Amino acid sequence: MAAKISASMVKELRERTSLGMLECKKALAEADGDIELAIENLRKSSGMKAAKKAGRTAADGVVAVKVADDNSYGVVVEVNSETDFVARDAGFLAYVDTVVEAAFAAKQADVAALMAGDLESAREALVQKIGENISVRRIALVEGANVGAYVHSNNKIAVLTSLTAGENVVAKDVAMHTAAVNPRVAKPEEMPEEVLIKEKEIILAQPDMAGKPAEIAEKMVGGRIKKFLAENSLVEQAFVKNPEVKVGQLIKDAGADINGFVRFEVGEGIEVEKVDFADEVAAALK
Repeated sequence: MAAKISASMVKELRERTSLGMLECKKALAEADGDIELAIENLRKSSGMKAAKKAGRTAADGVVAVKVADDNSYGVVVEVNSETDFVARDAGFLAYVDTVVEAAFAAKQADVAALMAGDLESAREALVQKIGENISVRRIALVEGANVGAYVHSNNKIAVLTSLTAGENVVAKDVAMHTAAVNPRVAKPEEMPEEVLIKEKEIILAQPDMAGKPAEIAEKMVGGRIKKFLAENSLVEQAFVKNPEVKVGQLIKDAGADINGFVRFEVGEGIEVEKVDFADEVAAALK
């Protein structure tokens, strides 16, 4: 049985691809309602660049960081709530601070280990008081000679970067850039092989590749993969505060190299069940 294509699904695909309504509806029908598959098929058939990420997330909440005074290590945490209203509650934010302090003091990135004991009891008490589910979703520990942090003003995106040396202001600038641009990896050679295989498959399926001699097609694929890596690797990206300089050069000029980064965005990677409003009203009337 074919999946029902709702207006909300078409709307999301249009927002993420900037394509027309009929084209989006057709793509969804061919993909049996799978938005991600529809995007992949559209990229193959039209040469469209990567689509925007899904605009909605399953959970609300905040991210928070703490870095040692000597910049030798830092922790970043994500604590989820069900609504943005609770994410701004003073009691909720105080609990987030407690979690950050505990993770920092213990240098602990294992959520289950950290939550055993008082933190879990405090979480349960807060759930009872607020009436919403609250969960500590993830923690990361980043170490290095020069750890920089950046938290976006709405506490929805946080980044820790680790450099081998240099002034901490550079590590912070790189963290700010990472929050804004969201690179997939620090360096091109770190891109997962499965991602490259998928990208090559998409490139080869694009219309302008049809009928090309093997050696020409190989050169075209190589060029586009190189561009893909440059766009998605931190050190190859133009620095947001000075587009004339690549991030890698900024770090090199500071006498350093990058060990890596961690970027948390509230709710990323969590699937949410989406209900069409008309269907929801109809179900309620029944």
